[in-house]
Amino acid sequence: MLTQVNYPNAAGINNVEWDAVELPSQFMENWCYHRPTFFSMAKHYETGEPLPEPYYQKLLAARNYRSGSMMLRQLHFSFLDLELHARYDPDSEESPRQVRDRIVPSTTVLPPLAEDAFLCSFGHIFAGAYAAGYYSYIWAEVLSADSFAAFEEAVLEDDTALTQVGQKFRDTVLALGGSVPPMEVFKQFRGREPKTDPLLRHSGLAESEQ
Repeated sequence: MLTQVNYPNAAGINNVEWDAVELPSQFMENWCYHRPTFFSMAKHYETGEPLPEPYYQKLLAARNYRSGSMMLRQLHFSFLDLELHARYDPDSEESPRQVRDRIVPSTTVLPPLAEDAFLCSFGHIFAGAYAAGYYSYIWAEVLSADSFAAFEEAVLEDDTALTQVGQKFRDTVLALGGSVPPMEVFKQFRGREPKTDPLLRHSGLAESEQ
């Protein structure tokens, strides 16, 4: 809706590479934890009564539940996908199962069961345009977390600062679509290349400051 591109094939999410196309949707999820935004919409549809405070606190408490496990899971899938598409030789003596076994120690806490047949159901590596692109899920999280960090740096309770950052986000990420390479769009918004620190912090995985 906010595109400034006159060509449909490059407007909105069209022509945006897979590893950046999820940025806007994942970015918007952050506002569900921003108290003013949350309570502006978490109301009874008939009475307008706001959601009871305890439920909001439960939402905050559950935000990072097993986030480390989920991060490892996504990394496991991503590394396995890339390994099978980029380096696996079907004529070698190594089987796809053995490829996964090599990746397991660095990306899982518990090894798969002997009868595990996960590879047979991992449809993303063969269909849905995600072949060799599963990493895009977690890379889009990096982009979205770093984008939201711009709003945090502007101070989330400062409406004037938020408006300015929001306008810049609208004029770049939401307006340029696929008319400009995603990295260039991001750098126009943030003024630099993306960093992983905000994602680790939002996930509760960053080392706490002393």
